[in-house]
Amino acid sequence: MEHPFVVCHMLTSLDGKIDGTFFGVPETVPAIKAYGELRSFYGCQATLYGTTTMLGGYAEGKVGQLPTVMSTPPRADWVNPTGKAMGNFIVAVDPQGQLAYSGLSIEKKGRPAAHVIEALTEQVAPEYLSYLQNQGVSYLFAGEKRLNCTLLLEKLHRLFGINKLMLAGGGIVNGSFLAENLVDELSLVIAPVADGGNGVSSFTQVDFLPSWPPTAFHLKEVQTVVPNVLWVRYTRP
Repeated sequence: MEHPFVVCHMLTSLDGKIDGTFFGVPETVPAIKAYGELRSFYGCQATLYGTTTMLGGYAEGKVGQLPTVMSTPPRADWVNPTGKAMGNFIVAVDPQGQLAYSGLSIEKKGRPAAHVIEALTEQVAPEYLSYLQNQGVSYLFAGEKRLNCTLLLEKLHRLFGINKLMLAGGGIVNGSFLAENLVDELSLVIAPVADGGNGVSSFTQVDFLPSWPPTAFHLKEVQTVVPNVLWVRYTRP
């Protein structure tokens, strides 16, 4: 099956954290700016986030209790043609159907508006499908109880024409793609700050998902993009 080229693009501390108090110190500011500017380097049509990341600044919280509807849509993929025509996408991994939206797209400061595509599993309530269609949000089914990343990528390529996808966390969803050998390139912008807290790393293993062995990458390039900030690129062998 054909699927998009996947680059995992992350901002980390010196000790490999992707969240934590280091984001709030002045020394991290140049790294945050460089990370944002480097997003355009890959020319990705879509960025994929996990549920926690979506709740952290993209979705409008959680939907809560949805009203019962007389007729629910079939449990099949749904593509909003207006959203598809935008050509720029945010893919939200939302296995149980929790995320709320104000419309068919999300527009972050400094970025073009992106149509939302929900990545669902068969656990989702039928009322949530009606909710997404009313909001104009496209959705794809990819798995029964946990996300089938390979199937999701195949559908993104076939139904939306996505050839390059940026994987941007969190650690659990990144690890899920790595477990299925789907990360083609790893891009790390490293802030010159050690955190030492309990934040997660770029790839995280959890008990409720299958474990995966250590995965080797080959160093492709290292640059000092601004003083004290490294951009390190790795590819799969």
